[in-house]
Amino acid sequence: MLKAEELRNLSQIDLNEKLNNLSEELAKLLYQKRMGKVDKPHLFKQIKKDIARIKTIIREKQLQQNRQK
Repeated sequence: MLKAEELRNLSQIDLNEKLNNLSEELAKLLYQKRMGKVDKPHLFKQIKKDIARIKTIIREKQLQQNRQK
């Protein structure tokens, strides 16, 4: 599980990279689910929450940049 404070210290590029990695991991889990073989079903919820957390922090950073202009 990713901590919000740790994510806030990352750059925009790092956040986007983490977001892409988590999205790929979620896609793999969904594929496994369709095939009927999911070893760790608890990861669905955790990955979705991490993705939402990263998207929220990206949006916060965008709003801060717009306020500074």
